[in-house]
Amino acid sequence: MSKLSKPTVELQAPARPSRIRRDPPPAPEKVRTVRAYPSEREVLTVVIGVVLFAVAIVIITFGISDYTAG
Repeated sequence: MSKLSKPTVELQAPARPSRIRRDPPPAPEKVRTVRAYPSEREVLTVVIGVVLFAVAIVIITFGISDYTAG
């Protein structure tokens, strides 16, 4: 017998079933539909947000230019 060989080990059956092989979750019964187009309220909210962001950038730009000019 050489030094490289190891004795065999008897493996026992697992005490509980494998979590990997369990059944997949059941399919949802009610399927929600997805709208392809946003509502008018969502569009208005986005437009107002973009305009307010642009106004804030303009105010910050004028403020920095006024502070550094004089």
